[in-house]
Amino acid sequence: MHVVVLGAGALGGYFGSRWEEAGADVTYLVRDKRAKQLEDQGLKVTSTQGNYVTRNPRVVTDVHDIENPELVFVSVKGYHLAGTLETLKVLADKGAFILPVLNGIEHINVLQDYLGEESVIGGLSFIVATLNDDGHVEHSSDFHKLIFGPLNSKQSEICQEFWDLSSKAKVETTYSDSILQELWKKYLFINAFSGITTAANLPIGPVRDNKDTLKVAEMVLNEMQQLANSYNIEITNEDVAEAKSNLQNFGYDATSSMHQDRRKGQTLELDHLHGGALRLAKAKGLNMPFTEAVHGIIKPFEGA
Repeated sequence: MHVVVLGAGALGGYFGSRWEEAGADVTYLVRDKRAKQLEDQGLKVTSTQGNYVTRNPRVVTDVHDIENPELVFVSVKGYHLAGTLETLKVLADKGAFILPVLNGIEHINVLQDYLGEESVIGGLSFIVATLNDDGHVEHSSDFHKLIFGPLNSKQSEICQEFWDLSSKAKVETTYSDSILQELWKKYLFINAFSGITTAANLPIGPVRDNKDTLKVAEMVLNEMQQLANSYNIEITNEDVAEAKSNLQNFGYDATSSMHQDRRKGQTLELDHLHGGALRLAKAKGLNMPFTEAVHGIIKPFEGA
């Protein structure tokens, strides 16, 4: 299988390396600066699940140079999505299916509207990984999970082929026939976790120490459940209870990527995540006061 990884950040670099390790033909579509780094340094993965080195990764800076793409792995931040649409259109027109693993949910409709419903597969990931100063991937957690599944009946064949590849790779892979539900389950959790840690400017441990602060996160979970259900996505009380349990089980100093970005003074995915939820709620006539409050508190820190 020819997999195109759009960008080669920590997420794309990790999964791309694992697929190559399993025998896939992997191309990294990157910007000039990252291309030079990869050409000079190669791509090394240091991982709790085993290390891997790609000494001469296939790197491309012009999408038109890519031939016979089959699947495109998209792991950009939500605020970069608009800038990738024309590139993804070129690849989709060449026959590739698009697998985004962005947080949130609005991007699915954006991509389907631009590329066609048949082209967009549903996906999400759970992994803690970063790039070091040399541009290599450092995977520090025990989990490296990828969940994907068809959003259209015409995607059965490509999903099966991708499952065959990923099941051979050092990746915890789940093929889901209810991928929209999985996307929403992550969405409700990430809005609570990233929202409360970023708004409070604290890791999850100190948040848990204050019951009033933790309650805000729990109320965001409840609001997100109502929002999902209003779109005919069944998120159960058990799903919410599991999300609350996950908030309790993180290490004391664990925090969200959005909070890390706030600490670094970088652009936040606020509009893509919480802003998106508020837009979806407005379309259904729902009020989400806790989500709205979290959104308002974080808003001054949104721009880099």
